[in-house]
Amino acid sequence: MPKVPIFMPQLGDSIAEATVLRILVAPGESVVADQEIFEVETNKATMGVTTMCGGVLAEINIKEGDSVVVGACMAMIEATEEEIERSGATPAGEAPSLPTSPESVPLPATPPPSNTDDTTPQQAGVHFTVGGDGYQETNDLKVQPSVRGLPVPAGMKGAHYMSPRMRARMDELGMRASDIAFISGSGAGGRVTIDDLEDFLDYVSKWPHRKASSMRLAVADAMRRSWTRPLASAGRPVYMDPVLKHRQHSPLRPGITLYFVRALALALAENPECAGYLVGENIISPKTFDIGIAVQVADGVMVPVLRCVNERTMEELLDDYNRLIAQARRRRLAPEDCTGGIATVTNFGGFGLTFAAPMPMPSESIILGVGASTKTPVWSDEVEAFIPVTKANIVLTGDHRVVDGADIGRLLMRVAELLQRPEYL
Repeated sequence: MPKVPIFMPQLGDSIAEATVLRILVAPGESVVADQEIFEVETNKATMGVTTMCGGVLAEINIKEGDSVVVGACMAMIEATEEEIERSGATPAGEAPSLPTSPESVPLPATPPPSNTDDTTPQQAGVHFTVGGDGYQETNDLKVQPSVRGLPVPAGMKGAHYMSPRMRARMDELGMRASDIAFISGSGAGGRVTIDDLEDFLDYVSKWPHRKASSMRLAVADAMRRSWTRPLASAGRPVYMDPVLKHRQHSPLRPGITLYFVRALALALAENPECAGYLVGENIISPKTFDIGIAVQVADGVMVPVLRCVNERTMEELLDDYNRLIAQARRRRLAPEDCTGGIATVTNFGGFGLTFAAPMPMPSESIILGVGASTKTPVWSDEVEAFIPVTKANIVLTGDHRVVDGADIGRLLMRVAELLQRPEYL
C-alpha cells in the first residue's frame, strides 16, 4: 500500500522550524483527511499539523520536544490509491504533478533537456519557468511557501530566527540575539540551531574567562536596551577659555563637568521636547530637569543625578555635585540618587579622548559627551597673528524618534553659547 509523507509545513513567512509539543495519534491508528496529528509551537503561536489524506499512521519520525525544520518528514501514512487520488496527495518517492499554468519551480541538480516536461525538479535554488518550450531561466529568486515545506526565504539569515528550544536555552544562559549574531548557522536559511549554540559554548569554554560582575551585566543590559532605538549624534568644538578662566578665579573651584551639566539643563529648559519620551502617539516632556553625571567605577559606570539643575545656580549645586561624585566613586549611592534623570553628561575627556559617541541611558533621550581640552592656534584679526586657544569637542546624542538632527544641532549650539558666559551659569 502506498505511503504518504506528512511534512512540517511553512507555518508563516518567518517560521523556519517548530517544536513538537504533543503527538496526538499513535502508529497503527486510523486517520482521516485534515485530521490533526501533531501539535507544534512556533515563536508566535501553537498550531496543528494535519494530514492530507485518510489512512493508517504507519510511522512517526520525530518525538515530543524535537525542533523540526520546515520541510522535514514527520510521519508516514498508508493510504489506498483511491484515497490518494481523491485527496490529491503525493505518495513517498513520487514527484508531484507539474502545474498546468507556468509558475516558478526549483532547479534540479542537473538541468533536464527541454523535452523532459514530465520530470519535476527536486532541488530548491535558482528558479525556472515551466512552459511549452521547456525550462527557461527567470530572474525570480523568491521561494514560495507551501504545505510541502519549501525552504525559508533567503532573507532568513543567522540569528534572525530562534526556535522555542533555542530561546529557552538562551534565557537559561542570560543571552540575547546579539550574543549569537556572529555564529555561522547550519539550519535552514542560515539560522543558528541549538546544536550550533552548544558547539559554540563548548568551543569557547576552553578560552580564558571570568565571571561578569553584577555591575557589568547591568551596564550590558542597559546598553542593549538603548541600542534598540534609532540614535542621532552631532558634534562641534567649543572654546573652553571662558570656563577655565571663570573656574580659576572662583573660590569654589567647581568641577569642569558641572559647567556642562548646568549649560545642558538650561538649554533643555528652553527646548524641553528634546528630552521627551515617545509614548504611543504622544511625546511626553520632562517636568523637572534632573541631569545625571556618568562616573567611571570598577567594571562599570554609575550615574548619580542632580535635581532641578535649571533652577539652581552653580554655587547651589556644588555641594550636591561633590557629594554625589564622591559616593559614586565609592559605589555607595542610594537608589534615589541615581534614578529619574532626563539626560546625562559624560566627560570622556578625563581619559584623554578628544572624540566619542556616547549612548543615552534607556530611560533618557539625551546624552552630552565632553572631550579633552587641547591648545589650538587660531588666527586673530585684532592682533593679526595666531593665538593659542583651548578647545574641546562636545557631542550630543539623542533619540532620533523624538528629536531630529537639526534640533540636536541647535541644542548643541545653545550649550556652546551658554559656556561662553559661565558667569551666568
